[in-house]
Amino acid sequence: MAYELFYWDGLQGRGEFVRLALEDAGAEYVDVARKTNGMDAMMKIMKSKTEPHIPYAPPFLKDGDLIVPHVANILLYLGPKLGLAPRDDGLRYVAHDLQLTIADMIAEVHDTHHPLATDLYYEDQKDAAKIRTRNFLDSRVPKFIGYFERELKQNPHGDKQLVDDTITYVDLSLFQVVDGLHYAFPRAMKTFGKHYPRVAAIHDAVLQRPNIAAYVDSEQRLAFNESGIFRHYPELDQDAK
Repeated sequence: MAYELFYWDGLQGRGEFVRLALEDAGAEYVDVARKTNGMDAMMKIMKSKTEPHIPYAPPFLKDGDLIVPHVANILLYLGPKLGLAPRDDGLRYVAHDLQLTIADMIAEVHDTHHPLATDLYYEDQKDAAKIRTRNFLDSRVPKFIGYFERELKQNPHGDKQLVDDTITYVDLSLFQVVDGLHYAFPRAMKTFGKHYPRVAAIHDAVLQRPNIAAYVDSEQRLAFNESGIFRHYPELDQDAK
């Protein structure tokens, strides 16, 4: 039975972190919202008055009768099934911790263009967005990415992956973070590889994985756009330091 992934149609968003794991593993899945009446099917679940536990928001994954919400939770569930989790139980929680840290960073990426309120248009908070983005690029990116660079350097199994001795879903998610930052802030990212060579190498290594390379070059992968988390507004970008 195919997995069913529920997320908003037309954007990568948080759903892309789950798609990358499913695509890398060659798993059979349905991106429900992109199908006819798919959005209606998603909203029916979210507004259900009979399900005992309904997800607050997408993405969520349906595996048979089981519904698993939240990116990190979904990947914790899928990782072992797809061969994308550490074999050691203890290290699986290390991977989960790293994925939760990525979730924290993604929230801050979103706030670069919506620093005041999600319900306001970007144009209504542009001045605040410039201030927030400057702080994000100058301070928060070095702290987050510097942390992942250190984790790679200190991995006893080598710096080619974040956890254990093989690629896991966390490496795929880190790829998406770097890819998104390059889209949103191309000027600021020009010297990224110089400052964070191990993280940059993870991005390149994931992109060379056969299933990921095929997915990225296919129509199945939605393009980055200004409705997603990573948005390119030239006035928010800045020259690399």
